[in-house]
Amino acid sequence: MSEPIAVEMAVNGRARAIRVAAHHTLLDVLRDDLGLTGTKECCLVGECGACTVLVDGRSVDSCLVLAAEMDGASITTVEGLAREGELSPLQQAFLDTGAAQCGFCIPGQLVAAHALLQATPRPLRAEVEEGLAGNLCRCAGYEQIIEAVLLAARAEPGSAGRPRQAPDGPDVAAMPDAKVAPQ
Repeated sequence: MSEPIAVEMAVNGRARAIRVAAHHTLLDVLRDDLGLTGTKECCLVGECGACTVLVDGRSVDSCLVLAAEMDGASITTVEGLAREGELSPLQQAFLDTGAAQCGFCIPGQLVAAHALLQATPRPLRAEVEEGLAGNLCRCAGYEQIIEAVLLAARAEPGSAGRPRQAPDGPDVAAMPDAKVAPQ
């Protein structure tokens, strides 16, 4: 068995120096070593998004990343979205729209949505759908989740109070397709 590897990283803005087993994933370390259980363990193969965290601002499935590779990285988990005990506008929007159902996928959805809003502060519905495509919801609360992200985009400073409009007309991703789902 190999010796543990020393890793220094910032987790939710706090410097952490830990020793990790060479085979442990970032998910293992976050949950088991650091006690940050908001990041959920589910499929363990990068298919569901429940373990989504930000690594240096990039959305990643923490079940697919070795903790030993995180030396010098800055990691944000769902616990890092709130500030000074106050929910972020995104977290509040999830509550206000009923997007937080069973809660299992919500941490990953929140982190992915946070990354999306950092990159695209006023996303179109289609951009929200694309940005959250790697996160599965077993309760099928996708509509509420999308509504929450769009609501949070309107609540963020500098968003001018409304999402931007698609340049080529209405957002067809928001329109029901009678061939696929008859009304």
